[in-house]
Amino acid sequence: MAARPQSVPGQAGVKKEEEGPGVAPSLPSLGQEPSNPDSRMAEGQSNVTGPARVNKEEEGPGSAPEWPPQKMEEFQPLRADPVAVLTEEQELIRKRFSSRIQTFWKFVKTTEREEMAITAIEGMANSDSYNPEACAAMLNSLVQSDIPNLKRVPTIVAYIYRWLKTNTDLSAEHRLDKSLLKLAQAHPNDVVVTLLCCAPSCDRAAVSMWKVMVSSSRTAEVVLSELPCVLEDWPLHSACTSEGESKEVFALAATRALWEIIRVPLSPQASFVVPCLFVALLVQVFCSTEQMPSKINFFWRRCRQRHHHPANPNRFAVLTVKALLCRLQLEDVVLAVERKKGWDTLLSTDTHRYAVGLLAREMHRVSRPMREGIARYLLTLFTREESHWRVPAMAFLVEILNCLETEKLVDTILQLMTSHLQSDCKEMRHLVLRGLLMLCKNPLKAKRLQGLTKSLMELLKDVDGDLVELTLPVLSKVLLDRDVPIATPIALQLGEALLPLFDNDASRVRLLSIHLFGDMIVYVEKEGKRHLKTCVHQSLLPLFYHLHDENQCVAEASLETLLRATKFLKKRRFMQLLEREQPWRFSECLLSEGWRTTDEYRRQSLTYLESSQESMRETAIRFIGLAGQHIRGQQEEFQNICDALVGMTNDISPSISTLADQTLHILRTAPRHRLPFRFQLLQDKLRRIWRR
Repeated sequence: MAARPQSVPGQAGVKKEEEGPGVAPSLPSLGQEPSNPDSRMAEGQSNVTGPARVNKEEEGPGSAPEWPPQKMEEFQPLRADPVAVLTEEQELIRKRFSSRIQTFWKFVKTTEREEMAITAIEGMANSDSYNPEACAAMLNSLVQSDIPNLKRVPTIVAYIYRWLKTNTDLSAEHRLDKSLLKLAQAHPNDVVVTLLCCAPSCDRAAVSMWKVMVSSSRTAEVVLSELPCVLEDWPLHSACTSEGESKEVFALAATRALWEIIRVPLSPQASFVVPCLFVALLVQVFCSTEQMPSKINFFWRRCRQRHHHPANPNRFAVLTVKALLCRLQLEDVVLAVERKKGWDTLLSTDTHRYAVGLLAREMHRVSRPMREGIARYLLTLFTREESHWRVPAMAFLVEILNCLETEKLVDTILQLMTSHLQSDCKEMRHLVLRGLLMLCKNPLKAKRLQGLTKSLMELLKDVDGDLVELTLPVLSKVLLDRDVPIATPIALQLGEALLPLFDNDASRVRLLSIHLFGDMIVYVEKEGKRHLKTCVHQSLLPLFYHLHDENQCVAEASLETLLRATKFLKKRRFMQLLEREQPWRFSECLLSEGWRTTDEYRRQSLTYLESSQESMRETAIRFIGLAGQHIRGQQEEFQNICDALVGMTNDISPSISTLADQTLHILRTAPRHRLPFRFQLLQDKLRRIWRR
């Protein structure tokens, strides 16, 4: 049977049978009723399954969170341990009890000291008969000597909170500050999780404890470092304390605590954690907008009744983001985003990532450590198996990419982008390409993209026109912004990928693909020119058609590239006709290259009859009319041309239907034998009707 421990020095009015270690009640779990009615968690629901009773005297309605927050104290240098300064008399009493406790501990087994200290602070919280100075001295002595070996830190923290709630002597409010600081420094997870569970809505006692912890240079960083994982783990964060208990903490409880923390001066050491808190709050804004479980809704209604917070938790999270930025003296960022309606946009899941991008663009005003701290924390979101915030995180990284100066950090982000280039998420691929395009604007950073050529060429086959439009300029920068010729295998693959894009519905895609094809012809390595001839020859007819593109920029790009192609193929006659602006003579030269070429051109031209552009359909009718002259001896092929023209006589454009009807009539009434003189007459006749 264990020996009965010694009595607590200075304890008055305690019956003999009450001496002894007792077993201090364990920290109430989320669903357990506290042993003392006065210790009920007045803050609201500590368990997700049911609410606890509220003692209205313990927590008033508070004030509404106005913007900007009132009473936000100015930043000032802090002491290592900002414990309240004691009066001379209080200091003498503290030293006397401390001396007695040191003597007393010599007669107590080390294994029993923690239980005795817990019994003492439990007595402080539950009874007026305990000498508070003696109990405080006992706890202070315990944490000074045995802090690494403590096994019931959550229970100790819970009783400290309970005592602060019941304490009515304001002069004694900081009696346990030193103990709390030591506990927070050595066991931050136990302290933070326990306090969030005991006081989820952060009442007066909890605020007092948070202020003590974050105002100390020794504990601010370790304590605040525990909050981001709780903030972003919506709606409940699961944590395990050193006592082996599994706790569920409201993410909103951490937001409430942070709202109060921001209003007081923070230690300079806390600046290392601020980027993490900033990102975690943004994650919570998104998650709380996306889903609001009923149990969280119930908890938030109780918070609103006491503190007059906004109706929706996501709006409160946004207010906390603003307050955090103001604490960092970044009011200009807050106002800039406000002017562009960014804060309201942040509250919709459909527009959230755009608002995040807007906020990121304004963050160029912040310090380099802040930017890089945000970037590093954003990268950690991609290492988790499940993260709903990857797309907004990428949106933020893309916007601050060019502001980052650490080469290793930029390389890490580039590797991340590369891994998401083939993502199943359309928005993610778009963001990655935007980021790569921004890197391309910096010649030094663009060199890092050389290994992405094949991946980018694969994206040219995507059916998403917007994605292809983003890919083309990136690919162009990667291939052309260097002094190295384009390798033959790459040029061949690129040529095959670009040719179908000449006829893309998006004029921007047509323009970029035609430009890139022309550049490829010029910059391909000398040894590869022979292998590229077939591909370049296949480009002649599409480029000829786009000389008549309704988009003037596309038409001009087609002429420029067509000149490069004819020069590449050494077709001097073709070049001369283009330079003299005689495109129809050019088309006649194309058809005169041989019957196999003519047949291929005819098949290609049939697709242009279905073009949405009237000018392209008109050009196709004219070209097919010329092709029909060359194959009059091939009955089946000639009939296919006539059938195609018959279909065009019902075109929605009267001018197109008339042109098709006239061309069809001339082809059918012309002599079947292609005598040189009569063939020339037929060509002249077709030219005359096309000039009308």
